[in-house]
Amino acid sequence: MNPPPLVAWLLLLVVMIPASNLAAQDQSPDDTAIAEEAFVYGFPIVMNYGTLYEYFIDTTSDQYKCSFNEIYNTARVYTPADTSVVTPNSDTPYSFFCADLRAEPIVFAVPKIEKERYFSVQLVDLYTFNFGYVGSRATGNDGGKYMIAGPNWTGEKPAGIDKVFHCETDFATAIIRTQLFDPADIENVKQVQKGYQILPLSTYLGEKAPAVPPAIKWPKIDKELAAKDPFAYLAFLLNLCPPVGPAESEIAMRARFAKIGIETGKSFPCCELTTEQETAIKKGAEQGFAAIKKNTDSLGDTINGWHIFDVENNREACDGNWLLRASIAMAGIYANDSAEATYPITRTDANGQPLDGSQQKYTITFPAGQLPPVNAFWSVTMYNGKTQLLIKNPINRYLINSPMLPNMKKNADGSLTIYIQKDSPGADKEANWLPAPDGPIYLAMRLYWPKTDPPSILPPGHGTWQPPGVVRAD
Repeated sequence: MNPPPLVAWLLLLVVMIPASNLAAQDQSPDDTAIAEEAFVYGFPIVMNYGTLYEYFIDTTSDQYKCSFNEIYNTARVYTPADTSVVTPNSDTPYSFFCADLRAEPIVFAVPKIEKERYFSVQLVDLYTFNFGYVGSRATGNDGGKYMIAGPNWTGEKPAGIDKVFHCETDFATAIIRTQLFDPADIENVKQVQKGYQILPLSTYLGEKAPAVPPAIKWPKIDKELAAKDPFAYLAFLLNLCPPVGPAESEIAMRARFAKIGIETGKSFPCCELTTEQETAIKKGAEQGFAAIKKNTDSLGDTINGWHIFDVENNREACDGNWLLRASIAMAGIYANDSAEATYPITRTDANGQPLDGSQQKYTITFPAGQLPPVNAFWSVTMYNGKTQLLIKNPINRYLINSPMLPNMKKNADGSLTIYIQKDSPGADKEANWLPAPDGPIYLAMRLYWPKTDPPSILPPGHGTWQPPGVVRAD
């Protein structure tokens, strides 16, 4: 549903625990249950690490952005060449930073931005919780200075800082989206991006910097390594997620994990396992993945073929409900909370039939006066149904969005039809053409800053506005 893991991380995690012929021997129900719990709990954490490793650690990766405590600006929108994140957003050029909070907090600044341009700064911890927002909806477009503090910081808010965001983990990622109105607008976006700044608190205060924290030996992660040893990555990452503050509730759970060899900061397994335990752990991991998949498929409501569910991915909403957190990551890691953006998604037409660009042509028609009711903007993005990545096409168009409306053609009755097919619908309709793959289709709407008053999108699936279904063109 949103950015930044490795090529098709969702597909990686489908095969993360390969099918096995379990031995017909006694298995410990306790060990199986613990392994299932650990897999569900760790699924988004390991998935997140795959992205962080490529973006901020592995300088040899073609997805590498920058070092910790630096800002990287992507002065373009995402294309099929961007494969590190499934269902990438191609509406808004991205800026990123990953803050190392072990030694001291960091301060980041956003510039004053014209009222018409939407932007957001989504703050995500290692658990994948959204722990804070800055932007058009959350704080306005007048600019400001904000601070991110790690789990062990206990100071007071410094003068000149508008707000302090407390992160539960030693590292925090910021995903910054800046609206692009059209291709000619990219130079304006670049100027906005120059105003995003980050610096250590000591530099901001003009004080001596604290001691540099010890270097971390980051374990390499790729598809094969993650499939071979997912619990080893979880054990490593727990060391960066101290069970303090709200996370104290996890102490007993982490003690259970140690019973099957998953101990914070130690290699997995941290103790010798019997053959029966190894079998039980493999079974539990398989059950964990199946539970996440089943729960993801059942979340939310289906309206006119579109699947919509309410995302509130923070400690308050997910504390103890690790299956919900894992399901959000499976559906689309780094998904915004619904108040920031709502994401109807579909693989089927309005009648429940699978979408396939090799077999059919489709349309989506918004009746007159019934475009998505948002405070910012909306889009419909096309993905390859197998990989959930953007697709190459003759006109390099990956989405239809509201800034494109002036160049699109409306029907005689004022309605707007989007043509979804792999080949051009003809010169007279090409302005409304969303190119499809020659195969399975995955569609995602993005409704930024959705309205709560009628006609409303919120609460997701229960607002007064409903997305029109995808229908066969014939």
